[in-house]
Amino acid sequence: MKSKIAAFIEKNIPLFHQRRLESLTGLELDKVLMRKNPYLFKAKNINTAGGLVKAILDAHLSSQEETIFGAFLENVAIHASSIALGGIKSGIEGIDLEFTKEDKRYIVSIKSGPNWGNSSQIKKMGSSSIAL
Repeated sequence: MKSKIAAFIEKNIPLFHQRRLESLTGLELDKVLMRKNPYLFKAKNINTAGGLVKAILDAHLSSQEETIFGAFLENVAIHASSIALGGIKSGIEGIDLEFTKEDKRYIVSIKSGPNWGNSSQIKKMGSSSIAL
């Protein structure tokens, strides 16, 4: 199983990098500048056009990488589950993975970072029944 997952990652990691590049190539400076607070850059002592562009690109790419890498890890988890448990990508909104184990149906929402939900989402997880 481990070698199948490693092969899947090796095959699909170039897509992660391709999506990062696409994120940057579709970026238009004038549109990004309209969404940014110019006083923040002044407060951070960014005084040159090059420094401004670099800061904007770094912030954009960092945000995009979180999303792109999260999707990549979701695909790895679904693939691993399909090998180990016959798991499938869920068709239910907000659910990523479904599988059956020992006559129980599991529905899984995959999160890849530490800030995966707000307080109401965490509270809802503690309830004994969730309607789908």
